[in-house]
Amino acid sequence: MGKASRRFACDACKQPRRPARMRLHFSSLTPAVQTEKNLMTPLERRASIGLAGIYGLRMLGLFIILPIFALYAEKLPGGESHFLIGIALGAYGLTQSILQIPAGWLSDRYGRKPIIIVGLLLFAAGSFIAASADDIYWIIFGRVIQGAGAINAAVMALTADLTREEHRTKAMAMIGITIGITFSISMVLSPLLYHYIGMPGMFSLIGVLAFASIAVVLWFIPNPAITRFHSDTEASTGKLAEVLRNKDLLRMDFGVFTLHAILMSVFMQVPFILRGLGLDAQHQWQVYLPVMLVAFGLMVPPIIIAEKKAKLKPVFMLSIALAAVAQLGILFLQGSIWGIALSLLLFFTAFNVLEATQPSIVSKIAPLAAKGTAMGVFSSVQFLGAFFGSAMGGLLMQLYGGNAVLVFAVGMLLLWLAVASSMRAPQALLTKIYHLPQLDEDAAGKLRLSLAQLRGVREVLVVANEQIACLKVEMSGFDEDAVEQLVAMNG
Repeated sequence: MGKASRRFACDACKQPRRPARMRLHFSSLTPAVQTEKNLMTPLERRASIGLAGIYGLRMLGLFIILPIFALYAEKLPGGESHFLIGIALGAYGLTQSILQIPAGWLSDRYGRKPIIIVGLLLFAAGSFIAASADDIYWIIFGRVIQGAGAINAAVMALTADLTREEHRTKAMAMIGITIGITFSISMVLSPLLYHYIGMPGMFSLIGVLAFASIAVVLWFIPNPAITRFHSDTEASTGKLAEVLRNKDLLRMDFGVFTLHAILMSVFMQVPFILRGLGLDAQHQWQVYLPVMLVAFGLMVPPIIIAEKKAKLKPVFMLSIALAAVAQLGILFLQGSIWGIALSLLLFFTAFNVLEATQPSIVSKIAPLAAKGTAMGVFSSVQFLGAFFGSAMGGLLMQLYGGNAVLVFAVGMLLLWLAVASSMRAPQALLTKIYHLPQLDEDAAGKLRLSLAQLRGVREVLVVANEQIACLKVEMSGFDEDAVEQLVAMNG
């Protein structure tokens, strides 16, 4: 193997990367070669599955206490304050939102795996502190430490290191799907686990799972051949100002802040409503199980319509309105368990649709050069919203009673609806990433101009030092063969 080929060798792929993705004469390739190029390698699949599992296990540890934590915490010393219960429930979100982006930067400097392992150790330590807590204050401290294990950005960066550009979207989608499944499973498992092992046992289980995740990082996840910055998945200090000035991105940030604030406020109130209707903490799964199963199915048609029919904004707006109707349903139907179940079904259907479509919208409206930064800010604001929602929910319950939490949720959602109404409808675009050979800045500039003139191409970013070309292209009318030819000509 020559020097140039060795430069593109990747431990995750166990085969040399073709410097220019040589598909100039794509039609002449045999079906077997075409199939091989369109599939992940075994080690890419292994890396993607392992990292999705780590991400999912950590999110499981954060989600699984939501449905029953408030009921447990009120029995602790200090738990007579609903405000402190809210702080304890959402404390992880505050440290997570502050440390997530810096942890990603540290992973660029000190390596992905060391930062992920340190994050998981902090997460485990916080879990065991909360497990041994005998008052609300120690649980708050444990939750703060849990959030300090902010590994999300480092996991995304390692995923980018271990997958070829053409398969990175698949790997990220696997992580996203895992989060959605983990959330649904958490809602059902939480009351059952609480019945058998109690809240201290659940926190201990979360800590054990964090240690299991460390083992996966050490012995299952491949080591990347090269660790480098990826503008499509990582936040850049130089792009923060641009992202924070973008009004459409700010609207999306406000949206994800609101969505997760409302989610957390729901779990400050609904468990008490269900208990008042005769369902104690151990049996509330009887409501959550059918609700989550049906909501998971109902989310699919709207997402298909949004993406395939280019109806993202109408579906987005209707989902926000549906979430507001659901909160009104909880407010006015709280004397009926069927009314609460129906309201929760509407809410979680809307939540699932919004949770799936918001990252897609951010990806479409963010400038290519700032996509990783936009997603980093978006994710950080999401966790900040979780803290705000649980803290505000607890404060309102303590001062004005449970109905005030629901009025707060409706008000926030109506404000979001007004903010989102002025958003420009996202265009029906896809993001394509192509691997490039080493190019100097002059050659990269010429390639960018040539790519920008092709049919169906809306935006082009060529990053010579990352050896990638990113394109935003129309979902229909895009001539990929012409792109392949230009890329191959520069090989």
